[in-house]
Amino acid sequence: MLQEKIKAANVQAMKDKDVVARSFYSVLLNKIMLENIKKREKGGQVEDADIANILQKSIKELEEEKENYAKVGNTAEVANIERQIEIAKSYLPKMLSEGEIAEIISSLDDKSVPAVMKHFKANYNGKCDMRLVQEVLKKQ
Repeated sequence: MLQEKIKAANVQAMKDKDVVARSFYSVLLNKIMLENIKKREKGGQVEDADIANILQKSIKELEEEKENYAKVGNTAEVANIERQIEIAKSYLPKMLSEGEIAEIISSLDDKSVPAVMKHFKANYNGKCDMRLVQEVLKKQ
């Protein structure tokens, strides 16, 4: 499971005294723990797709943070954040491309926005960017 890989990487980062990776893993594991609590309240369990969604949100947050540090000229912090983004991306599954998404949409019987979004959320959660799905759907 993805969560176990992240925990093992966190331990390795502690052993290597890698402060940048360690801080990222700490934040990520806390987010996963919070999601786990939410899921348990509903009787569920954290899946790899949930962790992928957490990673995607974390990458977006880090991108915004990186822009802010770049505006004030803090190049050291920008480099640290870029490294954290690389670490996060290494755990994401291969994302569906625009062509693959278009192919899947064309194979569906019901091409209405709610039906397509529901299909992708159910079958490809964490493997595609839902905004990209929406954009491809609008083009068709």
